[in-house]
Amino acid sequence: MSNFIRKSILMGFGLVSLSREKAEEFMDDLIKRGEISEKEGRETVDEMIRKSKEMKKDLAKNIDKAVKDALKTMNIVSRDEFDKLRKKVTALEKASKSGE
Repeated sequence: MSNFIRKSILMGFGLVSLSREKAEEFMDDLIKRGEISEKEGRETVDEMIRKSKEMKKDLAKNIDKAVKDALKTMNIVSRDEFDKLRKKVTALEKASKSGE
């Protein structure tokens, strides 16, 4: 299968939401029509699933970074910062009560 066709298929599938079942179904159809061999179909499915996983991982990283950057820009504390402040306030309250 030519590289161009393989790339077109990969892009056309919307790799971020690709499932192995859908990819295999599509490849089975191409195999039945004689457009690709079984070996090419299996290799392409494996490649599509691998790229799908990579893209999902990259997307998650990008979303995480964008959210963190947005929170930082808006000067909003993170959950970790909030929890640290809560612990400090609790410790100060206890110290204050024991010192009365």
